Amino acid sequence: MTAETNKGPALGMRHVQALLIFLNITTVFIGRLNVGVSVVAMTNAETTNPDFPEYDWTEAEKSYILSSFFWGYILTQFLGGYLCKSFGVKNVMFWGVFGSGVCSALTPLFIGFGEWQAYCGIRVLMGLAQGVVFPCIHQHLAKWSPPAERNRLGALSHTGIECGNVSAMFLSGMIAKSSLGWPGISYVSAGIAFFWCALWFVFAANHPTESRFIGEQELQYIESSLKQNESYHVTVIPIPWKAIWTSAPFLALLIVRCAENWGLSTLQAEIPSYMNGVLDMDMKSNAFFSALPFLAMWCMSYIYLITAEVLLGRNSVSLTVLRKTYNSIAFWIPAATLVGIGFLDKDQKNFAIALMTISVGVNSAQTIGSVLNTIDLSKNHASILMGIVNTAANIVPIATPLVVGWIVEENSDRSQWQIVFIIASVFFFVGNCIYLAFGTAETQPWDAEDYLQLKNPELANEPYKETKIPKSN
Repeated sequence: MTAETNKGPALGMRHVQALLIFLNITTVFIGRLNVGVSVVAMTNAETTNPDFPEYDWTEAEKSYILSSFFWGYILTQFLGGYLCKSFGVKNVMFWGVFGSGVCSALTPLFIGFGEWQAYCGIRVLMGLAQGVVFPCIHQHLAKWSPPAERNRLGALSHTGIECGNVSAMFLSGMIAKSSLGWPGISYVSAGIAFFWCALWFVFAANHPTESRFIGEQELQYIESSLKQNESYHVTVIPIPWKAIWTSAPFLALLIVRCAENWGLSTLQAEIPSYMNGVLDMDMKSNAFFSALPFLAMWCMSYIYLITAEVLLGRNSVSLTVLRKTYNSIAFWIPAATLVGIGFLDKDQKNFAIALMTISVGVNSAQTIGSVLNTIDLSKNHASILMGIVNTAANIVPIATPLVVGWIVEENSDRSQWQIVFIIASVFFFVGNCIYLAFGTAETQPWDAEDYLQLKNPELANEPYKETKIPKSN
């Protein structure tokens, strides 16, 4: 039975895996991003629950806390790529999220005896744990997604980014205001992580042939569509390091993801501080309006997905054209609106919130635009590519809060925030220009299993070349 005659069930275990990844991304982003609200709550108890300790941390110390997660996160990206190839995605992702949950649970205890320095320490440990996750995610999608459904399943699972952003901003603010206070933010985050681990342990499988719940029809559909031989899942494919590092499409992807992380991390980490300082908003209002842009981002991600499915299903555009178009929307509109935000103060707070909502909302197109491009370039080495990209891209969020802390000496000074937003705009604009020039969604020659075994790599088994994506049912 071939992929052409067998389309597989409309709903199957491949969709369960995508759902598990969605929940995984939501979970780790809640643990990662709740720090923006937590820091405001811990240093301004009057706007949250005054029954819990308040700390007098400087803007520089706050910036260390905000960036400390990424000090550990960048160290385990490469490791994650190797571990999931050696021990399987299921094991590596389980322990990564479990470790992150333990760090969340211990956070209030650490802060109690070590203040901001201990807070930085536990955030570094959380970063180390979460660093293995995203390389595993891309490897998992590569093994479970038929080419015709790869964009759909990948984009759906990655909407967990937006869901995690909304939950981290909104729920954290509500929890901080409640009887649980700011410690409750960490405890709830830990509980969510442990619950996900239980779901993953029961329903996840490293690849379709290992799943206990998959039907024969769906198994044949996935395996035949990926054109894999029987020994594929136990074969270790050599990594063509030179070819990867000299690949223009891969380097363009690397640059555009770094640019994206600068712009988005500016918004993710600094929106609560900007709203509290420049727009003079209390924590309850801050929590809602800090979450609003990411709620728009979440909603827009589904609009982008539906539009992409229609365009690809009708063979209106190639996957490369779709990726570059979506990425341009995601980068260039925020590049313009961020400049405008810097010229507004508390007298125009509604306009500022509207522009911020537009900036973050349209940016969700970057998931289809460039996030999934690692799988396009090489399904066999997707975890390695993601490890490289995420290592480089997440050095950026280390620098972003530190740069903001250096520029913004007075939290209520609008002119200082103008500089922050203009820098983010430049990154958005230039990064996408490079991606437009050199990016592609075509599978690269070095993805072939026999690439390094031939004297002439150009004769390697011809990879899948995209022109139009066939319609899938």
